[in-house]
Amino acid sequence: MSNQPMIAPSILSADFARLATELDAVKGADWVHVDVMDAHFVPNLTLGLPVVESLLKATDIPLDCHLMIEDPDRWAIGYAEAGAHNVTVHAEAAHDPIKVAKDLRAAGAKAGLSIKPGTPFDQYVEVLKHYDTLLVMSVEPGFGGQKFITEVLEKARAARNLVDTGHLNLIVEIDGGINTATIEQAAEAGVDCFVAGSAVYGAEDPARAIEALRSQAAPNFAHARQ
Repeated sequence: MSNQPMIAPSILSADFARLATELDAVKGADWVHVDVMDAHFVPNLTLGLPVVESLLKATDIPLDCHLMIEDPDRWAIGYAEAGAHNVTVHAEAAHDPIKVAKDLRAAGAKAGLSIKPGTPFDQYVEVLKHYDTLLVMSVEPGFGGQKFITEVLEKARAARNLVDTGHLNLIVEIDGGINTATIEQAAEAGVDCFVAGSAVYGAEDPARAIEALRSQAAPNFAHARQ
């Protein structure tokens, strides 16, 4: 696990006509978060595997592919085979999440499991033993710019506790409404990796915004691990 807060800018907030340039603008990011939406699992349509394959050629920053799609059991493996660093599927969509995790890892990617704000964390603890990342959604998946749902931090705290006691071995990631007003409380809850969209891409200097968010999270991040 990282010894400092990880920042993963979300290209959902980037200019889709200039994606290669937008990737260059976030030098210093730990991961680049790529939201794949199919207009079925969530009410929005973004991009798919061909664009991800192009992004992989355009950056050395590890891609964190968040698949908000139906039937990830079928489609997720392609993103791992293409070279995505971390491929996250939704607990609510996967038919056999343990098999998906094994398939992703066999293809060379880290396996992530995401849970929506209303999905209980407890029922996936055993499944998460097969995963490398837990992505806690702090907004309803589908659109950027939504208000942060504070209540989901209890899931992050529960996951942090299980990691600290050795029951789980994974990165705790959070996605939705992360900015200068919310990152400290998320860090205090034990989050390792912070997905930030408009807080990075809406800034005049995205690279500087990443450093500012990391610095802001750091004191609470360290405190949550004492």
